[in-house]
Amino acid sequence: MKTTFLRLLVLLFVVAPISLTAEAVIKENPIVGDYTLIVTGYDWGPGVNKVVLSMEEELTEVKTANFSVAVERSSEGVEMRPEEASGDRKVVYAFVSDEKGNRIPKGKHVTLVLFVSPDDALTSPIKYIFKDGRGSNQWINYKMTITQTTSEKVWNTETGRIMPDLDKFDLTGTFTQDEISLTYAYFAPKNTSGKSPLLIWLHGGGEGGTDPSIALIANKATNYASDEIQAIFGGAHVLVPQSPTFWMQSANGQYTRGKENDIYNEALMSLIKKYVADNPGVDENRIYVGGCSNGGYMSLKLLLLYPDYFAAAYISALAYHEQYLTDAQIESIKNIPMWFVHSKDDPVTKPDETVVPLYHRLVKAVAPNIHFSFYDYVVDLSGVYGGEDYRFNGHWSWIYSHANHADFDFDGSPVKVDGNSVSLMEWLAKQRK
Repeated sequence: MKTTFLRLLVLLFVVAPISLTAEAVIKENPIVGDYTLIVTGYDWGPGVNKVVLSMEEELTEVKTANFSVAVERSSEGVEMRPEEASGDRKVVYAFVSDEKGNRIPKGKHVTLVLFVSPDDALTSPIKYIFKDGRGSNQWINYKMTITQTTSEKVWNTETGRIMPDLDKFDLTGTFTQDEISLTYAYFAPKNTSGKSPLLIWLHGGGEGGTDPSIALIANKATNYASDEIQAIFGGAHVLVPQSPTFWMQSANGQYTRGKENDIYNEALMSLIKKYVADNPGVDENRIYVGGCSNGGYMSLKLLLLYPDYFAAAYISALAYHEQYLTDAQIESIKNIPMWFVHSKDDPVTKPDETVVPLYHRLVKAVAPNIHFSFYDYVVDLSGVYGGEDYRFNGHWSWIYSHANHADFDFDGSPVKVDGNSVSLMEWLAKQRK
C-alpha cells in the first residue's frame, strides 16, 4: 500500500509540471484567427458595435460568457489618455453567423455584439485630433484582441470592415476649380419614377479633409439616405461635399464669421451645379441646402450669393454672425423657405450672436416661410443612455436634424403645412421653387 501511494505521489510531481508547461505553451503560442469589424453610425459618431470571428469548425451555438475583448487605439504622433488608448469592451451577446454578421442556425463564424456609448472612447474608431492649428475627426488605428476563454484561442488580425451606413454612398467624388479641390460623397435613389429632389449636406468644422466618409459618419449625416427619410421624399439624391480644411476659412487662413469672404463658396457652387448637370434625374425645382456649424455658415452664404437657386434650406448650429448681414441681404433671402435648428446652451455658435437675431430680422422682414426649432438641450433620443436626462454638448443640435426630430416652431407650437403637423424633413419635402 505504501509503495502504491509513493508511486502516485511521484507521478503527481512529474505530471504537474508537464501540465503547467502545456498550459503556458498554449498561452504563449495561442491559436490565432482573424476578425471583421462592423461599424455603425450613431448620433454622436461611429461605433464598433459588432465583431465577426472566423471559426475552424462549424457551430450551432455559442456562449457569450466565453469571450473577452480588448482594444488598443492609436494614431501616429497623437497622445491619448490611458482610458481612451486601451481597455476592455463589454460583450453583450454572441451568436452563430455568416461572414457578414447575419445570424444563421449553423455556420463557421461567430458575431459578438458589443456595448457602445457616447462616453466610452474605446467604442469609437475615430478621434478628434488637433494638429497644425486645427482640429478634425480622423480614422485611427483600432486593434482588437478577442479571446475565447475556454480554449485560449485568440483573434487579433483584422481582415475587413463592414460599414452599412456608408455602403449606400459612393465616396469617390472629386472636383477641382481654380486650385481649390473638394471631395464629395453622393447617394442616388433607385427605382424612382420621374425626377427626384436633391438634399445637400455641408459638414461641420471637424469633418474637413479628403475622406468623405468622415463628413458622413462623424455625425450621422448618412441618415439622409435611410429608408425612413428617403420614403418622405419618394427617393432623393444626397450630395455631401467636403472641404480640405473648413468652410469658414478666409484667404488669410483664419475663420470668417461672415465679415470676410471664405475661399470655398465659388468652387462649392460649381460642384453642386456640375452634380445637377451630370444627374438629369435631379429636380432642379427641389434642391435643398443644409449644414451644421461651419456647414450652416456655408449654407447661408450660398443663399446670400444664389437666392434664386435653392428651394429651401435646413440649417443647424448656424455659425454665421448676424451682425455681418445687411438689411439688403435680409431682403434678398426672406422669401427662401428656411428651418433653423439650434440649442440654447450651444457654447460654440452662441445663439444670441447667430440664429436668434437673424430669425427675428427675417420675421420683421415678413418672411413667409421661416421656422426655428430652439431646443433647451441636446439629449439622448434613443433613451438608452438616459433620455431627457442625458445631455450632449449643446453645439450638437444637428442630431435633431439628422434624426428628423425637429417639429416645432420658435414659440413651441407645431409646424403645420395645410393644417397638418410636419417634421423638418416632411416640411422640406413639400418645398419647391
